[in-house]
Amino acid sequence: MSELDVKPIKVGQAKPGTYIAIDGDVYVVKDNEHSKAGKHGHAKCRITLENVFTGSKKQIVKPADDRLDSPIILKKTGQVLSVTGDSIQIMDLESYETIELLLPKEEELRSKIEPNAEVEYWEVLGKRILRKVKSPA
Repeated sequence: MSELDVKPIKVGQAKPGTYIAIDGDVYVVKDNEHSKAGKHGHAKCRITLENVFTGSKKQIVKPADDRLDSPIILKKTGQVLSVTGDSIQIMDLESYETIELLLPKEEELRSKIEPNAEVEYWEVLGKRILRKVKSPA
């Protein structure tokens, strides 16, 4: 993870829907509960996270004025070339590069994937993930 891939945000600013990077994985904030500062303490935040790639959930507790890394997400468009087993091959519509991605776990998304369909995929922290099917050809 390089400095160019992320931008710092404060823990208290991590609203639901914000993406953060922890230990090389990308998470989306599902909930952020703030607790008041005590007599000698700092305000704390209990953040519920969901992994973008695996769907696993976890919670972290940090002081509200600590910093987190928010990854820079490149949203790109591609065209499905072929579907084989548990992976798909797509062609980036800007660079014409051929990319192989894993099929998403969500059945709703899997059912829409067919050759020549236009898809949106994300490139984040050196990883790629299929996010949605834009339109069938």
